[in-house]
Amino acid sequence: MIKVGIVGASGYSGSELLRFLANHSGKLQVALCTSETYAGQCIESVLPNLRGFLSSKFEPLDLDSLKARVDVIVLAVPHKVAMSFAPRILAQGLRVVDFSADYRLGDADTYEAWYHAEHTSAELMQQAVYGLPERYREQIRTAQLVANPGCYPTSAILAAMPLVAQGAVALDSIIVDSKSGISGAGPKPSENTHYPNRESNVVAYNIGTHRHTPEIEQELSAVASETDVRVTFTPHLVPMTRGILSTVYMRLTEEMSTADALALYGRFYENEPFVRVLPSSAYPQTKSVLGSNYCDVGLEVDTRTRRVVAMAAIDNLGKGAAGAVVQNLNLMFGLSETDGLKVPGMMP
Repeated sequence: MIKVGIVGASGYSGSELLRFLANHSGKLQVALCTSETYAGQCIESVLPNLRGFLSSKFEPLDLDSLKARVDVIVLAVPHKVAMSFAPRILAQGLRVVDFSADYRLGDADTYEAWYHAEHTSAELMQQAVYGLPERYREQIRTAQLVANPGCYPTSAILAAMPLVAQGAVALDSIIVDSKSGISGAGPKPSENTHYPNRESNVVAYNIGTHRHTPEIEQELSAVASETDVRVTFTPHLVPMTRGILSTVYMRLTEEMSTADALALYGRFYENEPFVRVLPSSAYPQTKSVLGSNYCDVGLEVDTRTRRVVAMAAIDNLGKGAAGAVVQNLNLMFGLSETDGLKVPGMMP
């Protein structure tokens, strides 16, 4: 029995992690849930969807008592906060999976340039393993610190990775156009995420400056054998609660038909339990993956412009967050990678 502690368990990502773990075989047991906002309150009263599944209470965080209670900590806290907790937790001999962006990037300078904050535990950045199993499965198994990928990068990387790995597309002109539900912004509403401002409304934001840009570039550059990849990334908020659809435009450097590209994707992902390559003329949709850990990938080659249009749909709180954490925890502790995650999406 692996005892899991979740720091910040009452937020969207943390509560979704609790939902996935409630469906687990029991080899991962929730032993601690912290929440500064709801400390002392019953989990099921704050998260009524978990009524009958978790009867314990949220607790305040006591960093020094973790070793006696858990085997692994999941940090479901914002960036800048995670980096202040992780070193003390790792020093206790515990393993850590971090939801935040604090350890996703390979160096402090890049982090500080995009997140406008000093990194206070930069020495851990090189130790962290980027938690995308489709790329780093073997490294995740033995990692002490796993940096869970961002939701937008997960969809963009999985959409583009096979063609980038093949060397079949130009690496200096990749365009990523992503649409996301508003839950990605967290539970506290802002002017952009307040429902009356989003209903029947679609808006782009942080064009050319979104913090997930260097993460996408870093990982696609690694796929391209350390050749620099540059992307233009434009995220949009759409009037739905959850889900991401990323459309990635890439210029082909070799002749390829839609059938050829789909065959390449099929071979690349044939052993991946949570990436579903759709057949010709079938395109990903967010409803198909709602509430799940699946990523649906589809594509079309535009022969007139010699571009491939690759699409990926994920649930931003599933494969884009909590589902990926469970997948990583399963790998880290030698469990079946799919345990707790073989749940289809919800339609309609």
